[in-house]
Amino acid sequence: MAEGLTKYYGEQRAVDDLSFTVQPGLVTGFLGPNGSGKSTTMRLILELDAPTAGDVTLNGKHYRDHTAPLHEVGALLEARSVHTGRSAYNHLLALAHTHGIGRRRVDELIDLVGLHDVARKRAGKFSLGMGQRLGIAAALLGDPSTIMLDEPVNGLDPEGILWVRHLLRGLAAEGRTVFVSSHLMSEMSLTADHLIVIGRGRKIADMSTEEFIRQASGGLVLVRTPQAAELRKALLSGPDVTVTAAGPGLFEVRGLTAVQIGEAAAANQLVLHELTPQQASLEEAFMTLTRDDVEFKAADLESEEAVL
Repeated sequence: MAEGLTKYYGEQRAVDDLSFTVQPGLVTGFLGPNGSGKSTTMRLILELDAPTAGDVTLNGKHYRDHTAPLHEVGALLEARSVHTGRSAYNHLLALAHTHGIGRRRVDELIDLVGLHDVARKRAGKFSLGMGQRLGIAAALLGDPSTIMLDEPVNGLDPEGILWVRHLLRGLAAEGRTVFVSSHLMSEMSLTADHLIVIGRGRKIADMSTEEFIRQASGGLVLVRTPQAAELRKALLSGPDVTVTAAGPGLFEVRGLTAVQIGEAAAANQLVLHELTPQQASLEEAFMTLTRDDVEFKAADLESEEAVL
């Protein structure tokens, strides 16, 4: 739980009065443009940085107050934060020793994340995807009730991304708290049950993924009928309804659901050839919501290149 979390680096405000609660039993996606403060927020949660103001707790305590934090919170913030001279197996074993975790758990996780064939190789030679798998194994080492992952699918191939999706949803189904950031909107739409979206360090959305997309879609329904004029007249009899022509016999309706449109057509004995609710993708919804909170826009980059 974060309450009024604020962080300044000099004059730069990275996190701005941020409050939210991540619920167990759900995969909560943490979204925001580059520079929005996602990674900083995760560092504040783990007390790798101290907040300028506000507070944040994990399972009712500050991270520092947990006597065995790996059993409470498993985190992956940077896949490359591994001693490059150690093997994947010895990296996990060293972490396990700090909490009295046995070798059997290390073996289980090596197999779970698909690193069995390279377990004895030096982690410094791992690809980004292999490093991500090792980082996920480290996060799960203590069988924690809370899992927090920053961009865990970076560098993974399609099979690996699918594996992470099923893993996260499985952990949430067990009642664990799963908090994950990603720039892959298509993957978040399939993985996350709930979304927390920030921009320039401020919270701009905290709702279910379904509601987030529904709001961005604006209740648009595509209608095709050979009796367009008659149906248009019937639909416009209601308040706050707009009907926009989109082609011969085709128009877009806002302010009514597909069910309401179908019932209106039936009541007036009008023929429908198509009745399709239009839904924005998560990427479209995200871009619409964060349009004013992007730190670097394409036009800005082009201007900088022109100066150079």
